Formats: sequence, C-alpha cells, structure tokens
Amino acid sequence: MSTAPETETKPAPWYAAFPEPQSDLMNISRAEVLEMLKGSTGEVVGKDFVLVDLRRNDFEGGTIRGSINLPAQSLYPTLPTVYAMFKAAGLKKVIFYCGSSTGRGSRGARWLSDYLLKVGDGSIQSLALFEGIKGWANAGPEYVEWMEGYDASVWERLKSQ
Repeated sequence: MSTAPETETKPAPWYAAFPEPQSDLMNISRAEVLEMLKGSTGEVVGKDFVLVDLRRNDFEGGTIRGSINLPAQSLYPTLPTVYAMFKAAGLKKVIFYCGSSTGRGSRGARWLSDYLLKVGDGSIQSLALFEGIKGWANAGPEYVEWMEGYDASVWERLKSQ
C-alpha cells in the first residue's frame, strides 16, 4: 500500500495576518535623510520627523541616530496609537526602514499612508528609506558616523552573504 508523500507546509509570513497595503510607496534617499539629520533642511529629528527602525530579530549592527525601534510585526495593530503619538508630537514626516526597506520598511510606510488616508490627515508624510539600513551602513563614513551602536563586523558579514 502506498501512501501519499508528506508535504511540508510553510507557515504564512507574519504580514499575511494583516491587510495588504493599498497606498503607493514613497521613498526618501539616504542623502536627503542625512541632510535632515545634520539640520541642513531646518528639520529636527523628534520634532519634525522621526525615523522608525522596523527590525526585530535582525536588529544588529547599529541603528540610525535618533531612531525608534518598533518591530514591524507589532506595527499594524498599533497604528491608531502610533498615529496619535506622531500627530500629538507634531511630526511632518515618518521615515520607516528595515534591512533593505523592500519588505517591512515599504510595508510599514504604506500601512501608515493607508491609515493617514483613512483618517483624512494630509499633514504627515509616510516614507521608506531607500535601501534601508544596509544601504546606509555601506554608504561610507559620512553615514556611519550617524549610527548608534555601529558594529563594522556585522556589516562585513552581511556584505558577504
């Protein structure tokens, strides 16, 4: 008697539990963010804009100075609270990033954009940092000096993968 081969089913990705974002993605370049951090644009981190690092298990190697860490897996269910805090702070830009900003970073930016549309708030921009923290850490010393907890060995290891 033959039996059917067992097939392994992969668990659904964490984001499958939430709606697919509908908004178009708006990216921001690392050069523009660097100028914002330096104060060249007149914008102040924590007052005019916030950087949101969405990494969880891969939160290593450092983060961009002034960032808050809000793992992507907890973002969608907390959007009303997160929005209320950003609104109360008077923020004009929310800049999300992860390793490359092609998954969590872009998804987070688009989810907040969807929420802003839902509540009719056009005063806050939701953006994703183009190429994420990997692009930032590998862009050279000018960018690395704006990182907290920078660990060169992590970025060298990630380059070789």
